[in-house]
Amino acid sequence: MGTPAATAEIVLLRHGMTEWSESGRHTGRTDVPLTPEGERQAALVVPALARHRFGLALSSPLTRARRTAELAGIPDIVEDPDLQEWDYGGYEGMTTAQIRAVRPGWLLWRDGVIASPQGKGETADDVATRADRVIARAEPVLARGENVALVSHGHFLRVLAARWLGLGPAAGGLFALDTASVSALGFEHGERVIRHWNETACSERQ
Repeated sequence: MGTPAATAEIVLLRHGMTEWSESGRHTGRTDVPLTPEGERQAALVVPALARHRFGLALSSPLTRARRTAELAGIPDIVEDPDLQEWDYGGYEGMTTAQIRAVRPGWLLWRDGVIASPQGKGETADDVATRADRVIARAEPVLARGENVALVSHGHFLRVLAARWLGLGPAAGGLFALDTASVSALGFEHGERVIRHWNETACSERQ
């Protein structure tokens, strides 16, 4: 990557609320739509993104992310399958409490997932590999001084933030991320930093 422009940012947008996210169910590849509240959340993001111009805008192909991008007013969105959520395998659709009932003390970031009849699911390293590809796709745009928008999912974006900072994927467990939140990755003195994190329309009004 060339010398980054000091003001260039990767703007991260987590999709709005779904029935599964509201109830705490792990929602990986299941294509769950936004709830009416999720659509309202996404529309409230418009002012936060209005000050940005994007040289590249990418979205997970899943409906909840793509619809969030549309409602947030991000133009010229291109779908990128690497932005899909963590494949939870046999834990898809389960809450943490349900998983811990059969696997006490379970933590996604440390313990990973189990296989399902549909496939083995992903390891943290698998997710990190996808995140690294997305960052590599963003790098030449940032080098031109242009911003990049990424519309995706909670756990994936947390892994991506960790990888941006040069950390292992498990460090994503340290970065809580709410639905329809806006975050930004960027630079300070040429070094990669988190510019701001987990801002929502509610937090901006406080």
